[in-house]
Amino acid sequence: MTAPLRVGIAGLGRLGKRHAEQLARRTQGAQLVAACSPVTAELAWAREHLGVATLHEDFDTFVRDPGLDAVVLVTPTTLHAGQAIAALEAGKHVFIEKPLSLDVATCERVEAVARQHPDLVAMVGFVRRFDTSYAQARADIEAGAIGRPFLVRSQTCDMNDADGFFVNFAPTSGGIFMDCSVHDIDLARWMLGNPKATRAFASGTIALHPRLADHGDVDNGLAIVEFEGGARAVFYASRTMAHGHETSTEVIGTAGALTIGVGAHRDRLQTRDARGVHHRVLSDFFERFGDAFRQEIEHFAAACRGAAPVLTLSDATEATRIGQAITRSLKSGLPEVIK
Repeated sequence: MTAPLRVGIAGLGRLGKRHAEQLARRTQGAQLVAACSPVTAELAWAREHLGVATLHEDFDTFVRDPGLDAVVLVTPTTLHAGQAIAALEAGKHVFIEKPLSLDVATCERVEAVARQHPDLVAMVGFVRRFDTSYAQARADIEAGAIGRPFLVRSQTCDMNDADGFFVNFAPTSGGIFMDCSVHDIDLARWMLGNPKATRAFASGTIALHPRLADHGDVDNGLAIVEFEGGARAVFYASRTMAHGHETSTEVIGTAGALTIGVGAHRDRLQTRDARGVHHRVLSDFFERFGDAFRQEIEHFAAACRGAAPVLTLSDATEATRIGQAITRSLKSGLPEVIK
């Protein structure tokens, strides 16, 4: 395949615009040729800022466009699975932002449709796998640097948003663990060699945003997941950090340990003055993983052109299976068997 991969994007919110800019300006071998959104202002932005000429308000018309080879879905979570199926049935490669679905059976239905189209790439956006530091950690573990890994401690912590954007998002987010920790869940499986999860327990508290109680959610949550073979993972998710965004992971093995992202450093500059020793911190997830988002889309485009994908829909299904068990445990206060 020598012609550029013709890509259309559906969803032009905060993250959708980032993906669109990446496709339009920085993804080799790909060309952003169409955009879809029910929001007129978003379509105008795609036309005026990125020069996208083909614009759709209706998704069904968009996904059947014969001028598209692949579609990128950055739409609300509740639409992901149905739109992914529609894309595959229309003969399009498809990239889906996480999570694939909030329901395991729905994830499995997408997998079944994908198996009917083995010539098409279907990939879910677990962006941290494309971060240089996480990729190096995985390679070091595979090389035996820390012996046999048996424990992962991972966290996704966002700076407090006094306006409570995520509180308004709570009715459809699936809860803090599905929204924040699904990346940590995928990382834990990846670092541990993809063992089967068997049991989960979760607890949480509301520190700053009491309206979350109306949705059975929390702004700080802790979870423990047990895996076959004895491995364990501990997850912490927070929406209330005062200093900024902090994603970090520790993997402990029989012969050592490694850590990624501890300290939320924006750069390598450290200042020492009368107030103490301090450094600048990351403001949000995109500042931390901007380059990984670039590499993720480049990998998807390469996979559509014949390269082997490193992520499968099964990875997304297992992340949802574990995330849903954690969420049920949070609500019940009891350990949850993962089937």
